[in-house]
Amino acid sequence: MNSNVRIREATIADLDVIMHHRRQMFIEMGYANDERMNTSQQNSREFFATALTDRTYRAWLVEDNTGKIIAGGGIVITVRPSHPKHPGLRRADVLNMYTEPAFRRQGVARQLMLTMIEWCKKKGFSWVALHASNDGRPLYESLGFKRTTEMRLEL
Repeated sequence: MNSNVRIREATIADLDVIMHHRRQMFIEMGYANDERMNTSQQNSREFFATALTDRTYRAWLVEDNTGKIIAGGGIVITVRPSHPKHPGLRRADVLNMYTEPAFRRQGVARQLMLTMIEWCKKKGFSWVALHASNDGRPLYESLGFKRTTEMRLEL
């Protein structure tokens, strides 16, 4: 664990940082079409502004010992029908996990994920889901995340 960082919950005042992390995350995953990225950012900004305000998106930011934001991630909360294995009506999905390159491989993302997982447990979620990039997959697997049978059809 990196003791030189502080994790705090994000607010609407942090929207620009959240959007920066989201854009950088997608760029590093290979999304290069600027027009589509700009449209996605514009639409997402509106979504996250509303969701941060109504608390259906909860986000955490990691600051170094100077107060510089070096990483972040969040959880979008949606209402879904109950499932026999998970009888609750709410679902938690991790989004926007991003660590600035100079701070990678130092346990920052692990601390952030552990903070978010603990929050989910305290809030009564029976599971949490995410879509992993190739770079993030080893971290998530080490935390106990398993691949699922989800399928997708692009329209």
